[in-house]
Amino acid sequence: MSVVPPGTRALIFDCDGTLVDTLPLYLRSWMTTLEQVTRRPISREWFRGQGGMSEHMVLDIVEDRLGGAVDRELIIATARRSLHEMLVDLEEISAVAAIAREYHRRLPMAVASNGSRQIVQASLVRVGLDHLFDAMLTIDDVDKGKPAPDLFLAAARRLGVAPAHCFVFEDSHEGMTAARNAGMAFVDVATLA
Repeated sequence: MSVVPPGTRALIFDCDGTLVDTLPLYLRSWMTTLEQVTRRPISREWFRGQGGMSEHMVLDIVEDRLGGAVDRELIIATARRSLHEMLVDLEEISAVAAIAREYHRRLPMAVASNGSRQIVQASLVRVGLDHLFDAMLTIDDVDKGKPAPDLFLAAARRLGVAPAHCFVFEDSHEGMTAARNAGMAFVDVATLA
């Protein structure tokens, strides 16, 4: 039985933690970068709870916890460079990638991610999924990331499908909230394994 509901006219996939298993790589690159730049230890448990957030959302929390501003440009550039080098270890999330392959050319499909275009594109190319999608939207394309609905609404516009006819694949609370706020049906990909 297909997870895609009848009447669906477009599919929208999150990237990190949904199509590709980047979360362990983000954890390593960001923890190392934050510890180097702030010269303070960062708890693995604390950082694990930040999955699904944009880089600036994470840095808002870091600054709040540190009680002052950090060099955002340096942290983001360093973390992205480190993460990009780690992509050699990247793997797809098979259950979700199989759905994307199944619906390729059957329904219009987009990726909508709180990640940067640089990392999202490199990740999809690395695992060979990039050619499946008609559109790719990232945090670089909107003013507000998830949990705001902006990314999903922009993806629906790009695909030419009303939000009510889109179905979203997500792994994070922020992403599922964004899908709900966009008026789209969604599935928590953790239920697909």
